[in-house]
Amino acid sequence: MRSLSPRSDRSDDAPPSHLPHSQLPSPPAPPLTTPTRYNTPKYRLVVRFSNRDITCQVVHATLAGDVILCAAYAHELPRYGLRVGLTNYAAAYATGLLVARRALTVLGLADTYAGAEEATGEDFTVEEVDGAPRPFCVLLDTGLKRTSTGSKVFATLKGALDGGLDVPHSDKRFVGYDSVDKALDTEMLQKYVLGGHVGEYMEELQEEDPEQYQKQFSRFVKAGVGAEDLEALYRGVHAAIRADPAPTKKARAKPAGAAAKPWKAVKSTYEERKARLKTKLAGMGAAV
Repeated sequence: MRSLSPRSDRSDDAPPSHLPHSQLPSPPAPPLTTPTRYNTPKYRLVVRFSNRDITCQVVHATLAGDVILCAAYAHELPRYGLRVGLTNYAAAYATGLLVARRALTVLGLADTYAGAEEATGEDFTVEEVDGAPRPFCVLLDTGLKRTSTGSKVFATLKGALDGGLDVPHSDKRFVGYDSVDKALDTEMLQKYVLGGHVGEYMEELQEEDPEQYQKQFSRFVKAGVGAEDLEALYRGVHAAIRADPAPTKKARAKPAGAAAKPWKAVKSTYEERKARLKTKLAGMGAAV
């Protein structure tokens, strides 16, 4: 028969078993979140594509709305030497590299985390430096862009990784990944990053249909950019971005001869109000 006497090995701080459930003491509360982690922003790398531009922004959300830490656009690439092909795979990589270097410059981490010095096609992940702040982590925000293998949105991701940002990712969506062999063709990825696929198409089209080539690549022809010049061109763009990633501010000036527009009605003086009242009374008397 089971003994009804209390167990001798029960600890003194354990609740008595004879009390009803409603009277049992509540369990200890879990430890509170570290105060230093309160309201810590979670940054996103927002990438958006349009017909003529690529937009990259480092953003974090607040209750009042999104706050943009920095932004980079493909239409800034002519400043770094790229005047044609501003929406292709190589331009997307350059825009991602630009936003990464710009964000780290704003945070004062550009020298600590330099990223990959050259675009080799190897999957690069920034490593933490001892005695320094941890790498700046962002999450890729693709929006409505279809995230299929080889998409240009992952070229922007590759540029941000090589630029020194810490972005959780997998190499399965980079161009050149073989789903059968489960391996990434780094040479193909490097070719796309340096515009090699564009150069191959330029050479093929020039041989088969010179007239169509002059029409389709008219801006390349006007700029004097040939298929053999693309690799050196993009490497120069990458070096220029690393040398000076800071944005340029346009000087805002009033147009010549334009008068300042009064946004607020000027308050009438006492004499003006008095004269206006006399004129109104005189008009009323004449009407009577």
